[in-house]
Amino acid sequence: MTDKTGWWRSAAIYQVYIRSFADGNGDGVGDLAGVRARLDHLAGLGIDAIWFTPWYPSPMDDGGYDVADFRDIEPLFGTLAEAEELIAEAHTRNIRVIIDIVPNHCSDEHRWFQAALEAGPGSPERQRFWFRPGRGPDGSEPPNNWKSRFGGPAWTRVPDGEWYLHLYSSRQPDFNWDNPEIRTEFEDVLRFWFDRGVDGFRIDVADGLVKDPRLPDVDDGDETPFSDMEGLHEIYRSWRKIADSYGGERVLVGEMWLPDMARAARYLRRDELHSAFNFDFLVCPWDGERFRDVISRTLRAHDEVGAPAAWVLSNHDVTRHVTRYGRAGDTGFSFANRLHSAPVDLAVGTRRARAAALLTLALPGGLYVYQGEELGLWEVLDIPDELRQDPVFARTRGTDPGRDGCRVPIPWSGSAPPFGFGSGGAWLPQPASWSEYTAEAEAADPASMLSLYRTGLRLRRELPAAELEWLSLGEGVLAFRRGFTFALNFSAAPVPLPPGEIVLASGPVSTDLPTDTAVWLQS
Repeated sequence: MTDKTGWWRSAAIYQVYIRSFADGNGDGVGDLAGVRARLDHLAGLGIDAIWFTPWYPSPMDDGGYDVADFRDIEPLFGTLAEAEELIAEAHTRNIRVIIDIVPNHCSDEHRWFQAALEAGPGSPERQRFWFRPGRGPDGSEPPNNWKSRFGGPAWTRVPDGEWYLHLYSSRQPDFNWDNPEIRTEFEDVLRFWFDRGVDGFRIDVADGLVKDPRLPDVDDGDETPFSDMEGLHEIYRSWRKIADSYGGERVLVGEMWLPDMARAARYLRRDELHSAFNFDFLVCPWDGERFRDVISRTLRAHDEVGAPAAWVLSNHDVTRHVTRYGRAGDTGFSFANRLHSAPVDLAVGTRRARAAALLTLALPGGLYVYQGEELGLWEVLDIPDELRQDPVFARTRGTDPGRDGCRVPIPWSGSAPPFGFGSGGAWLPQPASWSEYTAEAEAADPASMLSLYRTGLRLRRELPAAELEWLSLGEGVLAFRRGFTFALNFSAAPVPLPPGEIVLASGPVSTDLPTDTAVWLQS
């Protein structure tokens, strides 16, 4: 039998994007002091753990995912001592702490990359990265045709003529994981933070560390030479041994955007990662049959390896789901087309987001809540171009507006920006209409999104749970039983309410279940 006692198997984990969570020192940027001051909000919400996006020293070319030092704290955010205090304070509230680790690349200001630039071609320092001579008679063409996931070529030339690989920004050189120094370094980084009480790591670009050393050209959209390579499994087995050597069930969570769910599940075998994000669920359009298919495939693939599913609706990289679900037509998500110009009906999007919250909370496994999701925040689409900071916007020359719209600082209190975020304004502008969506305002409203999340997270622990069994309640209705009954009406008209006592509903319910409304019932 598979051990099903691990806290992470059913944990509700809250994602904190530090820059936009709360500002404790008044400089307009979120920090660790701000997080510490708001820990009671998270404890009151009812989450089990916090996942922090990178808090390391960084030039912030890519929101902290360009790491200059993996063993310290970005001065904008605070100090290493403050991080240790935050971890301890979270633990006193029974909240675990998961931090991002970014093993695919570093900042171009990292000491190893600076040493590689200085050392020159053929040096041991350059073997830590992917430096190669260019193609063409004078080496002026990139070594291959790989494209950056942020737009443009995946190679940048340095003054001595060589090129280096970066699957993201040109300021994020990729590590060469064929080099044993890289493996040793990151194993030591894991221990450094485990020793300071961290409960786990979310692994950025977990599918991309190992590259085909031949660096072959690819057809458009083909990522096979730098994604899901077999050598990854050996790396994560070694990481799992380290995690298991610490007490308290330390966990490893993978970020892997893979097209094949069965292949993604291979990383969740008992001696590799504990969990991975379910991005098929996140990108699913507002369609009952599509959701049922994704849920069924997810549970089947995870059952094969004895791992729990992990459900997620939004994060710091994707359009907020209130906005996605409020669009007519395509309500899914694609990096290739963020649909920022598509009209949005926020009332529809909010109604669907409330129903989606109850769906996510009802499913077996763990779940992630992206900061502000519990307030019903939407994507901010009208950020002035001169204020945008995401490198995606710059590298695509504005054709892709980037991810700043889901990273706007969240509102805490008051009737005008910065809504209690901090005394010094906010690094991205907040909509004035967020005055009705502050944590303070919603805490006083039993019908608010915040109240829905608080109640749902509490009931999720209290209700009896069992294996998921699908129910047939008519066309357009997604329904299942798990010890309690869940139903969500995707159809265009109200449908009869299933039998049972209503425990929680995403919106007003009478004898019928309205469109875009979800309900939990007990018999």
